[in-house]
Amino acid sequence: MDKIWLIIQREYLTRVRKKSFLVMTLLAPLIMAGFIVVPIMLAQISENKKVVAVADAGNIFAGELPNDPDSDIRYVPAASTDLATAKAAFRKSKQAALLYIPRYDVNNPTGFRIFARDNLSMPMQIAMERMLNRKIEAARMRQAGLDKDVLDKIKADVDLQTVNLSENGEKASSTGVTTGVAYAAAFLIYMFIFIYGVQIMRGVIEEKTNRIVEVVISSVKPFQLMMGKVMGIAAVGLTQLLLWIVLSTAVTSGLAGVFGAEKVVAARTGQLSAPATVDAAGAAGPAQVGTAATPTKKKESAAARFQQSFSAGLASLNLPLILGSFLFYFLGGYLFYGALFGAIGSAVDNETDTQQFMLPITMPLILTIIIAQSVIIRDPNGTVAFWMSMIPFTSPIAMMMRIPFGAVPGWQLLLSMSLLIAGFVFTIWLAGRIYRVGILMYGKKVNYRELSRWMFYKG
Repeated sequence: MDKIWLIIQREYLTRVRKKSFLVMTLLAPLIMAGFIVVPIMLAQISENKKVVAVADAGNIFAGELPNDPDSDIRYVPAASTDLATAKAAFRKSKQAALLYIPRYDVNNPTGFRIFARDNLSMPMQIAMERMLNRKIEAARMRQAGLDKDVLDKIKADVDLQTVNLSENGEKASSTGVTTGVAYAAAFLIYMFIFIYGVQIMRGVIEEKTNRIVEVVISSVKPFQLMMGKVMGIAAVGLTQLLLWIVLSTAVTSGLAGVFGAEKVVAARTGQLSAPATVDAAGAAGPAQVGTAATPTKKKESAAARFQQSFSAGLASLNLPLILGSFLFYFLGGYLFYGALFGAIGSAVDNETDTQQFMLPITMPLILTIIIAQSVIIRDPNGTVAFWMSMIPFTSPIAMMMRIPFGAVPGWQLLLSMSLLIAGFVFTIWLAGRIYRVGILMYGKKVNYRELSRWMFYKG
């Protein structure tokens, strides 16, 4: 045990002292901060409104142009409703575009045109098309004797609140937060196994190629060497994950203080994008000029509702169970697959030869993450979810997709954990049998038949 501990220390200290470890540990939270800051800065930069002159020969706006402070477009009257005069004035101006509205038939509106010096952006064109479509629809309603205000009142916008009803009472929940936590936990395990499993494999190949291992195994057994390496790299990964969580929390809190919590939330949820204002611009009309601030209030209330829903969703989760299960499956899945990656590294002389052995190991992981997104997320307690959360090859990801939804019986969780423990004990034993032979084998092309023979070698 002392020798395994010494190997764990060596693997851990060697890797955390590398510049690449420090760079990646610091870079990941900064990249995440970039995903928050860049949308906010772009949104602030794009706040410069584009001025569009409107030559309303068809009198579609009845003299009252849309005026939405949240829209990226500001409409101003053109110099004249005559097209030739308006175009001449537009050439001398610095306006972004000229919108010409001809005399039109409300049942067959044609001839609408936009003049610009360069090609218009797609969001800008879509915003103006939506605005005109709404005006035409309003005209058709009036022609049919329908009241648009009445129709608007008929439209429903139901905000469905989810509540967990159990023997302990009722508790508010959030399907979005639950799904997000499930995805994040499963994806972290998936990435961790791949990144650090490959590190084990490359480390073994490097030591085997440099013949360092011949010196090392004169003092320790191959199994002790493999166990120490797997555990040491697991500690490195756990350290890096904890540092990422701490640094990411600090960076996100700092950004919330600089830019405001609502902007950070909006950036994380994509609400800084233009579509909300596009609709607002399209909806704005003469009857809505006096209520132009409504979209801003709607956006603020949407961000506030998201924050409230997010907080309520987190509060409804069994966080101690989720965190404890995550750590178990995080390490259990890594140990299960890490030993197999180590065995592959011992069986080959270079990384190119690993391809034939990598596919059977990586396929269960890839298949699980695909099925988790398409089947398990829709039915966390279905038959597929149950069996995938029991099989050690798939349980680290599949079970973490189920646990946040809170309906995993205790016996299923214990059975899954027991099977995973049995699984990684077996894979470590199996990998150790391959490792003890392969680590000293050079220049021989290995296939699956050869690997199976290694498992039964004596000595």
